[in-house]
Amino acid sequence: MTVRFLKSAAVIASLAVAPVAYAQSAAPTAASTPADFYKMKLGHFTIVALSDGTIALPTDQLLVERTPGEVKTILAAANAPTLQTTSVNAYLIDTGSRRILVDSGSGSYFGPTLGRAITALKAAGYKPEDIDEVLITHLHPDHVGGLAVGGARVFPNATIRMAQSEYDFWLDKGNLTKVDGSVQSSFDAAAASLAPYSAAGRVKPFRAGETIDTGVTAVSLPGHTAGHTGYRVESDGKTLLIWGDVMHVAVVQLKDPAVTIKFDLSQADASRSRATIMADAAKRHYLIAAAHLQFPGIGTLSKSAQDWQWTPVPATPPASAQ
Repeated sequence: MTVRFLKSAAVIASLAVAPVAYAQSAAPTAASTPADFYKMKLGHFTIVALSDGTIALPTDQLLVERTPGEVKTILAAANAPTLQTTSVNAYLIDTGSRRILVDSGSGSYFGPTLGRAITALKAAGYKPEDIDEVLITHLHPDHVGGLAVGGARVFPNATIRMAQSEYDFWLDKGNLTKVDGSVQSSFDAAAASLAPYSAAGRVKPFRAGETIDTGVTAVSLPGHTAGHTGYRVESDGKTLLIWGDVMHVAVVQLKDPAVTIKFDLSQADASRSRATIMADAAKRHYLIAAAHLQFPGIGTLSKSAQDWQWTPVPATPPASAQ
């Protein structure tokens, strides 16, 4: 998502969207937590979903449908409003020896309903200085806006990593004319968010498919942005795919994954990446962590004859996991 359009969307909605309270919770070995964060076990790793808050998306203005009226029809059939409340989620991977954050939240970019990720991190028992590495799915401000405040590093001990192609695209204003006007402010946001880390030698882009850390592998998912990346997290035979912005409006895109969003750099590539990763995740029974599905954004996908189904993790974890 991007600064200019989401600020416009927020005005349209008067930001009258209460933050999504602690929703469906974690996988078979989850631990109950307050509303801003959600802890679960993945093998011997601890995964913490962090709520940055919510924002209202006007689907009639943002979604790119395949046939006229398609989105309206899908929403009506689901008895869902045109103005959809969308979560913004970040995720912490605690391997026991390293603490790896995936995305940083939006910081101060989008007003009072967002920017809570650092508060959530602290509520979960971690401090910003505990973070060893921040993996970025892409350089839109709702994912990197929390990296810096007043030109200073929020995570003073962390190295910031993202796909080389993502870094090259957004740090080069020569690409400004290649993107929709609603996305152009992301160039300045990316530069400002990364600047204090670059000055400290703490920005380290990676190549597609690179193993980032023990149990963490980058998964190229281009289309939403040039170097949009997911992260496959594996521990003790369990797998979680943190997929970034593969999906923005579940009620519509589960019905028709070919529906895209205006923020996508390449509509065709975004649609193709979504179709491929959804099929792969369902086939392999991956647990998925999604930046813009209802907090904590963790669940599984399955396919029926008609639609895709999203099964969120259980709201009440087993007592043995607490």
